[in-house]
Amino acid sequence: MLSYVPSPDLLKGRTVLVTGAGDGLGRTAALAYGTHGAELILVGRTVAKLEAVYDEILKQGGREPAIYPMDLAGATAIDYRDLAENIGRKIGHLEGILHNAAELELLTPLEFHPLEAWETALRVNLTAPFLMTQACLGLLKKATDSAVIFTSDECARRPKGYWGGYAVSKAGVENLGLMLAQELSNTAIRVHVLDPGACRTAMRLRTHPGAPLASYPWPETLMPMYLYLMGPNGQQQSAVWKAQEWIRWTSDKRNKTV
Repeated sequence: MLSYVPSPDLLKGRTVLVTGAGDGLGRTAALAYGTHGAELILVGRTVAKLEAVYDEILKQGGREPAIYPMDLAGATAIDYRDLAENIGRKIGHLEGILHNAAELELLTPLEFHPLEAWETALRVNLTAPFLMTQACLGLLKKATDSAVIFTSDECARRPKGYWGGYAVSKAGVENLGLMLAQELSNTAIRVHVLDPGACRTAMRLRTHPGAPLASYPWPETLMPMYLYLMGPNGQQQSAVWKAQEWIRWTSDKRNKTV
């Protein structure tokens, strides 16, 4: 699917919310979605980074995005309900969510894993996608076609030592996405779980400081996957199978395709 060529107006008329939009894959996905016609809601912790993405989207000729600063580590269910109400009141519709924000503070043996780091990883990587999706389901159901993409990781299926709360939270979010896909299989909401694999991001550099970063693909090369799943082409196969297939595809085929 990395050979997929989306139409320039693939996401025209759609509003898409992206978490972790200020950095890495989230930033790149927001730019790609904006380039292809989406109206973006940029969610992140650092206003300056979101403003930089905002400026770049406008520079590329995209629609003016909305900036919604939010610290997912401390957000409550009320905060997510307020977000959904603001979207409904100011925009009126929502056709997509990309759950991209991730927290990985350190790699350490479980014996020394700080409780605070454990709880933060679970809140950002698992609880936040759950609460945000739950709060926005009413908006997503009103659309004739909408998509929710949960971001997984290889360590969710292949446990590796030292990955602690991050790996546990990714295993949880993968199950969350697959359960939700089954529950919504008879609706117009498509649910996908996507493992993008390793690429050149700040997180990868932090977790693999000695790895040959130049051998990893740039985030931009992975955007066909993100566009395919967020756009109407993602309807072509059942939600649950599609989620599982993309997990297998990214883990088994990525190196052969990139």
